[in-house]
Amino acid sequence: MIYTEKVKSNMSKRILIIIGIVLLILSIPLIAMQLTDEVKWDIFDFIAAGMLLVGTGLAVEFVLRTIRSTKKRILFCGIILIVLFLIWAELAVGIFGTPWAGS
Repeated sequence: MIYTEKVKSNMSKRILIIIGIVLLILSIPLIAMQLTDEVKWDIFDFIAAGMLLVGTGLAVEFVLRTIRSTKKRILFCGIILIVLFLIWAELAVGIFGTPWAGS
């Protein structure tokens, strides 16, 4: 019983760390919006970026918890990060020309 409580406690700490890092990353455009007119995010931009970052963080956490092989961990985490960057680029500038493309 104590072991499962410790595992749950560690998972809660990791999730809080992921959320903290996401908030730190999202604070960058929020601060930039106060300092310059070149950054123009609305609430939907923050929601989309937050969902992408939290989803990526949780996916990486899942990979790190479930896969034991270091090579496979690196491979899957790399794939997750590449997908994040491609989605982010599509939403920002529309590199694929989907209906969700930015600009």
